[in-house]
Amino acid sequence: MKIRLILIAIAALLALIFMSGAVYTVRETDTVILTQFGAPVGDPISVPGLHWKTPFVQEVHRLEKRVLEFDGPSTEMPTKEKTYISVDTFGRWRIKDAAAFFVALRDERTAVSRLEDIIGSEVRAAVASNELIEIVRSDKNRVLPLDLQKQAQTTTVLPSAKRGRLEIEKDILAAAAPKLLPLGIELLDVRIKRINYNGEVLQRIYLRMISERAQIAQRYRSEGEGEAARILGKKERDLSKVESEAYMKVQQARGEADAEATRIYAEAYNQTPQSRELYTFLKTMDTYRTVLAGANLVLSTDSELFRLFKQAAQ
Repeated sequence: MKIRLILIAIAALLALIFMSGAVYTVRETDTVILTQFGAPVGDPISVPGLHWKTPFVQEVHRLEKRVLEFDGPSTEMPTKEKTYISVDTFGRWRIKDAAAFFVALRDERTAVSRLEDIIGSEVRAAVASNELIEIVRSDKNRVLPLDLQKQAQTTTVLPSAKRGRLEIEKDILAAAAPKLLPLGIELLDVRIKRINYNGEVLQRIYLRMISERAQIAQRYRSEGEGEAARILGKKERDLSKVESEAYMKVQQARGEADAEATRIYAEAYNQTPQSRELYTFLKTMDTYRTVLAGANLVLSTDSELFRLFKQAAQ
């Protein structure tokens, strides 16, 4: 009886081991490849559920059906104008043909290595055939902000992009995707994640930025000096205008006063012949006082100026 129980237990254990080696599950996110002595057998299995295989002979290999991530290493490369930059790329891919993928690459680690080779090669080719502005500027239709547009009128700026980085990324994807299809890989997208300048290039860029800032500062300084000159000129013009108008009013008032005084004198001294003679005498004395004060004159005795002297001598 004991021997029978032991045999039943052994048989059950063997059956359990056999069943565990003959049954496997397929998840919704997996594609299973069965190999027999290292060689694939049958078609890839992607239907979720419980499946059977030959125990102890066939081996299960699981491949991911979901979209996978590719993050390439940062690589230094030259642009068309021989400016060295460090480009960091990333992408998305998935296994399209599981059988071809397993035969060519076996696992994802090998696939990532091939992706780095192929995508890296296409990125270097694209960067080398385009200028730096095409890699830096995302879109050729990008419009600068208003403050930068004003600065661009007086400073040296990068030329406008003819295509832009987005178009270059499309070229990289179009060139790399056909090379990966024979490997069972569908390349969904490739993007440039980061661009860094080489150390020497970065120093030249800093010097250029300093020069541009100096040009902008000089432009603001020149505009300020011009505005100051305009304000000072307007001040001098207004001051001259005020002084000339004041001088004109003074002279006009003085002229009117002199005219009024002359009129009053004329009315006062033009009453009788004696008053007119007195006025003539007073004006002649004023003339003598003005002409003969501290001056040496040589005049003829027949001069009209000495008429009163002649009359006094008679």
